[in-house]
Amino acid sequence: MSRIPPGRPFTLITNMKTSLPHPKEIETKKMKITTWNVNGYRAVLKKGFRNWFDSDLADVVCLQEIKSRQDQLEPSDWNFDGYQSLWNSAEKLGYSGVAAFVREPPLEIGFGLGDSEFDGEGRVIWLQYPDFRLFNVYFPSGQRGMGRVEFKLRFYSRLLEICDRLHAQGQNVILCGDFNTAHTEIDLANARSNQNTSGFLPEEREMVSEYLRHGLVDIYRQLYPQKIEYTWWTYITKARERNVGWRLDYFMVSEALIDRVERVDIQGGVLGSDHCPVSLEIKCCA
Repeated sequence: MSRIPPGRPFTLITNMKTSLPHPKEIETKKMKITTWNVNGYRAVLKKGFRNWFDSDLADVVCLQEIKSRQDQLEPSDWNFDGYQSLWNSAEKLGYSGVAAFVREPPLEIGFGLGDSEFDGEGRVIWLQYPDFRLFNVYFPSGQRGMGRVEFKLRFYSRLLEICDRLHAQGQNVILCGDFNTAHTEIDLANARSNQNTSGFLPEEREMVSEYLRHGLVDIYRQLYPQKIEYTWWTYITKARERNVGWRLDYFMVSEALIDRVERVDIQGGVLGSDHCPVSLEIKCCA
């Protein structure tokens, strides 16, 4: 179990190797990563989360909007056999927060963006593996007004700076989580009526485009350019039953990783939250 005190940037070094083998000596295996905005961890625990978790068989499970801290839970709620539990909760109780369950031990673990403007909201956990850095991210929502839209855009920019630096160092990146933005019209059911809604504002969509100009790829859209699936449905007006949704939950990967991604699955049939899980399978170092 590892937890960061809310609002404090922190890095924990574990299992660090001094050198990596020559590429020709590296054996590959598959890794499954699943991301899910659970809209309250305590709530989803009552809606079949553990049964889903046990059947998903992911190597890494990244959760967003957990709205809880470990000291509010029983150990059995987060201490799962074979997994290390990582939590980055917000300073504000019942708000935001991310968690990860890790079966594949990382070389290094970090929390936050190293920026006090954002880190008190508990929005990032990152895991360093031999051939990529995985970020579990809960991007801010802009629904509460333009002040939060501007905060959201600054958060996007800060994370992109980190990705640019890692790319410049020759590292690969995987971003997963709730991006809180539908990028293009195919990514939501009612694009025309949401032109002025946060989550589909031109400046938010442009920021996602900026990520794609910086060596990252929306791998779901890369693999399935015309496929229409959603990952979030409002609880209002029975939107999920009518499949009137948005695709807000993404995997973005460095361009160098494209050929190693085998599949991305949106688990639209999994209930328990207003979002559904999304899984990625990738070939990586053994």
